[in-house]
Amino acid sequence: MNPIIVLLAFATFATGTAENIIVGILLEVADGLDVSPALAGQLTAVFSVVFAVTAPLALVLTTRIERRRLFLCALGLFVVSNLAAAASPNFTVMLVARVGMAMASATVCLLATMLATELVDETMRGRAIGIIFMGISGSLVFGVPAGMVVSDLVGWRGVFVALATLAAAVWLVSYRCVPVSGLRRTALPKYMAHLREAPLAAGQLVSILMIGGHFVLFAFLAPYFVQVAGFGERNVALAFAALGLAGVSGGYFGGWLSDRLSPRAVLLLAPSAYLVALAAIPLLESNPWPMFAVMMVWACISWMISPVVQNFLIWSGPKTAEAGISLNFSAMHIGVGLGTAVGGITLEEFSIRALPWIGAFIALLAVFASCYAIWALNIRKSRMATT
Repeated sequence: MNPIIVLLAFATFATGTAENIIVGILLEVADGLDVSPALAGQLTAVFSVVFAVTAPLALVLTTRIERRRLFLCALGLFVVSNLAAAASPNFTVMLVARVGMAMASATVCLLATMLATELVDETMRGRAIGIIFMGISGSLVFGVPAGMVVSDLVGWRGVFVALATLAAAVWLVSYRCVPVSGLRRTALPKYMAHLREAPLAAGQLVSILMIGGHFVLFAFLAPYFVQVAGFGERNVALAFAALGLAGVSGGYFGGWLSDRLSPRAVLLLAPSAYLVALAAIPLLESNPWPMFAVMMVWACISWMISPVVQNFLIWSGPKTAEAGISLNFSAMHIGVGLGTAVGGITLEEFSIRALPWIGAFIALLAVFASCYAIWALNIRKSRMATT
């Protein structure tokens, strides 16, 4: 595998860490900016919303700005935004800094994926995307605990200085190593043309529903571990670390599997296996270790879906592939918001034990969406064959 792809994954790790870092240092940030924890928590929500909006807009910029240059500009914006966050005297400045981080992160993640697919042969495309998503998943799993350690050592402002330093290092190496991809003076991205294709729109829906079903439980996994699984509070961090390793491996495994089999087959296989794993979790509540083993599988498959869907979108809709990748990053963040909201409602209206069942129901809808995507693709191919 081209080592530049690993460098691009480090870029997504650095920028992706910024999204959820507030979760781990929420109380410190709230105290430092003299706001309530509830208000400080909105810094994460703002990031997700801005990310979802920026990803399609960033693709528009690639029609006017060469991709390597835009990638370096986005990394530079990320560095400046983190330094602004570190120096922020009040909540307003921090909010603006978070908007800058989100815009930069969305652009970096999109361009890293696009550049990675350009650097490999078509038969390695799924694995290239998988490596990029190892960086993204790793940022969620390892970035937040690392940020908590840095905050304990040097304070919460030091976390943003550390992120800026890491991103600056990636910028320097990228400046020397990432090749110029050439400016493509193309028409504006074909978003509507992409969404009018039934199999492609259904593929995007698979991402929303799979990630939504995942976050119904994942967003509240810490209390689920303690209250349902009977894990001691000291063991929760270790459990998250283990699940993190499984999730990071899932990013690569999903890309590898879609290369070895076919994107169409894995689009159905991944949601189906995920549904089985998620539904098995509540059935094993009285057996913590078998339940945790199933959770490892659950965490692995959850991070398979993004490279699987993106490879499917490229494979089945090559004319709108770049628009599809851009929209898929937005779909992922819509799924995060959907799952977190549904999980919160489930806790209020039912109980914490209902979380995996509600998540499994949403995952079942993802299986239906994948079946429809494959059916619609077959219909499209049969119509093309008869004309």
